[in-house]
Amino acid sequence: MNKPMGKTRPFVAALLCLAAALGGHAADAAPVQVKDDRGVSVTLTDVPRRIISLLPSLTESVCALGECARLVGVDRYSNFPASLQSLPRLGGMDDTSIESVVALKPDVVLVAISSRLTDRLEALGLKVVALEPKTHADVQRVLGTVAQLLGKPQAGAEVWQRIEEGIRQAAASLPPAARQLTVYYEVDSAPYAAGTSSFIGETLTRLGSRNVVPAELGPFPKLNPEYVVRANPQVIMVGQRSAPGLPQRPGWNGIQAVKHQRICVWLPDESDVLVRPGPRMAEAAALMARCLRQAAAGPVPLPTTPFNAPAGGMR
Repeated sequence: MNKPMGKTRPFVAALLCLAAALGGHAADAAPVQVKDDRGVSVTLTDVPRRIISLLPSLTESVCALGECARLVGVDRYSNFPASLQSLPRLGGMDDTSIESVVALKPDVVLVAISSRLTDRLEALGLKVVALEPKTHADVQRVLGTVAQLLGKPQAGAEVWQRIEEGIRQAAASLPPAARQLTVYYEVDSAPYAAGTSSFIGETLTRLGSRNVVPAELGPFPKLNPEYVVRANPQVIMVGQRSAPGLPQRPGWNGIQAVKHQRICVWLPDESDVLVRPGPRMAEAAALMARCLRQAAAGPVPLPTTPFNAPAGGMR
């Protein structure tokens, strides 16, 4: 009797190990629920393994939380970190390939709240989480939501602490002469400006600058160029695409920043960092602090690198 039992012991042990493994997996597979910026509660049966992100700041948030490997497709503007270059590009906000999104079989799709795709994607049975950070507080909240979605609820707070510390260090790096300078930040040559209430404006305030565009005009108002002439900023910050011809705009040659050559021109890679409300905001603060230090010391050197627009645009 003992001999047959001896032969079955390894088989029984293997079955027990398999059952334990399966039981452990079942225990790990728990529903995940988050509330997005529409106020919609989105429930998934498990932590998503296949994620599509259609907004650069959300893409970067997933990666900053250590889960780049879960991304299976991104929008055409998501270009950081470099490992994303091998992923399928699914288009922009207005021309995303719905068929390509569906073919990738995502567990969840991350989109901007302003995206026109949400209803179509949900009608096809896809889970959609709409998030769109616009302020520092939004970035903190969105990082927390994405971390919760990824099954790493504490990680969002950790990333936010690193951002906060980086901004504090950037502010501490500024000499007294670089504080309280009046700044005009142009995000588009229309011109659209970054106002005091924008995430860019909030960073400038943290650095001790005085934004010439008040909060009551909104986060990114379109301005009459004459407004900037009257505001007479001491420093201008602008992307390399919009910089050519700026000093030749009517009346702008009399602006302090133009007269004293205190115009900080961002290279395309720098612009990407600066215009995305996400995990690289500390790096954005460091770039702005560098500009303010240079402006306080004298004329700001212009970039020597020729402008090369990234494929698809600079969103």
